[in-house]
Amino acid sequence: MTSHLPQIKIPATYMRGGTSKGVFFKLQDLPESARQPGPVRDAIFLRTLGSPDPYGKQIDGMGNASSSTSKGVILSASTREGHDVDYLFGQVSIDKPFVDWSGNCGNLSSAVGPCAIHMGLIPAERIPQDGVVTIRIWQANIAKTIINHVTIAGGQVQETGDFELDGVTFPAAEVPLEFLDPADDGEDGGAKSPAPGRPKVASVGAGIFPTGNLVDRLDVPGVGSFAATMINAGIPTIFLNAKDLGYTGCELQDAINGDAEALARFETIRAHGALRMGLIQDLAEAATRQHTPKIAFVAPPASYTASSGKKIAARDIDLVVRALSMGKLHHAMMGTAAVAIGTAAAIPGTLVNLAAGGGERNAVRFGHPSGTLRVGAEARLVQGEWVVTKALMSRSARILMEGWIRVPGDVLAAK
Repeated sequence: MTSHLPQIKIPATYMRGGTSKGVFFKLQDLPESARQPGPVRDAIFLRTLGSPDPYGKQIDGMGNASSSTSKGVILSASTREGHDVDYLFGQVSIDKPFVDWSGNCGNLSSAVGPCAIHMGLIPAERIPQDGVVTIRIWQANIAKTIINHVTIAGGQVQETGDFELDGVTFPAAEVPLEFLDPADDGEDGGAKSPAPGRPKVASVGAGIFPTGNLVDRLDVPGVGSFAATMINAGIPTIFLNAKDLGYTGCELQDAINGDAEALARFETIRAHGALRMGLIQDLAEAATRQHTPKIAFVAPPASYTASSGKKIAARDIDLVVRALSMGKLHHAMMGTAAVAIGTAAAIPGTLVNLAAGGGERNAVRFGHPSGTLRVGAEARLVQGEWVVTKALMSRSARILMEGWIRVPGDVLAAK
């Protein structure tokens, strides 16, 4: 008779952040063998979310069968000077047995400050009875600093409010975010080791544009040749012109996600872009690096009807953008990709900037499948190189459930 190990339970908080949601763990609450990168940590993340699931539904887990909802986070009090909390993010594949640690989730970044307060990671004396507390976050995947400005009411995080975010049904309290130096080389004081869980990658060029160009010609055998802006800001992103792909830029999810040939074409372009950006050394590596880079397409402003039925007028936006995450068109916009959009829009000559009408600008409002989003960036030219000091946007966050998740005990034997 085969013996089966009982389930183990791990304290966890289930949170929405921006247009994403995920399971948040405190590092010290994880089993000892999962407090460092490795197969046990990955197995816990996979089983928690319900992956891999060949049915693509994640019925046997907390995931909701989309890239926006198949996410896990580990938080810990930061020992890094000038920071309050360390934030490590894992993008969990839905149908394959791997966790991608190569990038950040910008949407869940808005939940890190509130969750850190909830978990007791921020000293009580830092929390006012009423007011706003600034939480400095070390994003461990990409070695960057993110700032949350969290509203406190009655000594507790204020989660309810009237801030509306397209792609989220209900209003909530606003959480302003700052992404500091979103496009530098990611090194911290000369440290050359990747962050925990972050794979080593090839290197083409440092700074915002890995190839050194605002626009490249990306040749993709069997698919075509495309003008592309390849940028590393917020998250590595490949921007293409919608018209070069046969799109208007106003497409909704079904128009792309229901087209298997289109998805395969996007993935092939993404793989070649990843190689060109130095993120991988061989095309085959793209299959195990699905979270980065992102691929997006842009077009000048146009009127369309969002997925909620909301009418978006061309006069109210600067451009339209559609982006893919984990192989599917995103229902709104990834927060990290929004940083890339804001950064690229601020630099004259990129495809994003040109779609928005060209020229200098420090903020754009773009249309996405669920509505619109405004993002700002501060960019300047220093000795012939573009430098971006920060990107700014607002999200909201809310605790959905707290307690323990349960996973089969055999995760502790993962190798």
